[in-house]
Amino acid sequence: MAVTRTFSIIKPDATRRNLTGGVTKLLEEAGLRVVASKRIQLSQEQAEGFYAVHKERPFFNDLVSFMISGPVVVQVLEGEDAVKTNRDVMGATNPADAAEGTIRKTFAESIEANSVHGSDSEENAAIEIAYFFKPEEIVG
Repeated sequence: MAVTRTFSIIKPDATRRNLTGGVTKLLEEAGLRVVASKRIQLSQEQAEGFYAVHKERPFFNDLVSFMISGPVVVQVLEGEDAVKTNRDVMGATNPADAAEGTIRKTFAESIEANSVHGSDSEENAAIEIAYFFKPEEIVG
């Protein structure tokens, strides 16, 4: 397997409960390395742009409202097959369906407040990374 990169967001429900370190610990224990990280407050415009793919979905406005409700931590993660590794450690979108020991099973409050976002493909990872990070901010 090749070392690749993926994108992660620690969502407002997790930052509000001071779980950034706990989430990052699980990511690192899964073999991922944080090569860029920053805590930011998303603007309405940033959140709408990032989630534009969901614009026509009924949950779009609630998702945007949730994502701007508090700070988030955006991260670039690096490791063997990083997208798959990150998705495995995150667990199912619905925490009720997530495997024991995953981030969502451990920390999520609900399907909406599920603590983390992760890229679903290497192509989307590249787009999502570029949305939040300049190349010089990523120090592998």
